[in-house]
Amino acid sequence: MASVRYLKIKTSTCKRLVKELSSYEKEVQRESAKTAHMKEKGADPYDLKQQENVLAESRMMVPDCRKRLEAALEDLKGTLVELEETDEKEGPEFEEARIIITDVEKFFESSEV
Repeated sequence: MASVRYLKIKTSTCKRLVKELSSYEKEVQRESAKTAHMKEKGADPYDLKQQENVLAESRMMVPDCRKRLEAALEDLKGTLVELEETDEKEGPEFEEARIIITDVEKFFESSEV
């Protein structure tokens, strides 16, 4: 059975994963720019290959983190619905969970465009 404590945990998980996902996306942009700069300067092929590996690794983390965030969002929604069915609907935890759900859904919409 869900409790307010689990709701707080799931809300915090979603917050953390949003930060993590945006961090990985920024890292991909930064590493991509660094790789392009190295190519322009005619860097050593070995160094360039290593940089491309770093970029590929960063790119792999984005879909993984996105899947974890989607799963956490569904988990949070389920917990919220379960608590609302037991007539526990009010409190700052519930409001925060609803805000996070809305924010994450907007985040997904904006990143798909």
